[in-house]
Amino acid sequence: MNVEQDNSIAPASEGPGAGNELIFVIDDDVSVREGLAELIESLEFRVKAYSSAEEFLAKKPPDKSGCIILDVFMSGMTGLKLQQELNAANIDLPIIFLTGRGDIPMTVHALKAGAAHFLTKPVKETELVQALKEALHAGRQAQRQKAELTDISQRFETLAPREREVMRLVASGRLNKQIAHEMGISERTVKLYRACVMQKMAVGSLAELVKLAEKMRLGESRPKTRRADG
Repeated sequence: MNVEQDNSIAPASEGPGAGNELIFVIDDDVSVREGLAELIESLEFRVKAYSSAEEFLAKKPPDKSGCIILDVFMSGMTGLKLQQELNAANIDLPIIFLTGRGDIPMTVHALKAGAAHFLTKPVKETELVQALKEALHAGRQAQRQKAELTDISQRFETLAPREREVMRLVASGRLNKQIAHEMGISERTVKLYRACVMQKMAVGSLAELVKLAEKMRLGESRPKTRRADG
């Protein structure tokens, strides 16, 4: 296996593998694949190994915390192409690329596309373990953010169309008078909508509401239209 042993590495009990993360190893070199799987298991992680990107996609990776250790050059679909497929499918598993013949443009491309690390074979065991720690930390953060955004989106879906418009305008800094003018309704109606928005979005202040709007990236792309107050 193309991993240089380092006797100074911390034992497994002090290593990163204390959670329920699942590590996916994708490499068409059987010796590398099995060697990596053995190392990862020794760190008390659960690991699944695949001989190709196509096999990995066919097995439909579960939506759980973990990361991927991925070879760049494989027969069939390359690691970079798999990264594109995963990004398109919105699968948020951090990727640690491992290759024997990478270059700067390739590294920059992979990192810009969201890769956690781009390591060159042979890689030191300590370097790989550190990359795993960082990738898993990033993965946990992404999972938390995804869960939070899902919760916010579900609350947003409970808003009526006019309540959503009021939330967008309030979050953009509009005053009640301005909102009333833009929507063609009374200030009193705006206040009623604002109260409903605050309640349904489960916030206690305007600052909290603005933060939720920022997380949802509520923009002003839709054209403003005046409505009659019914």
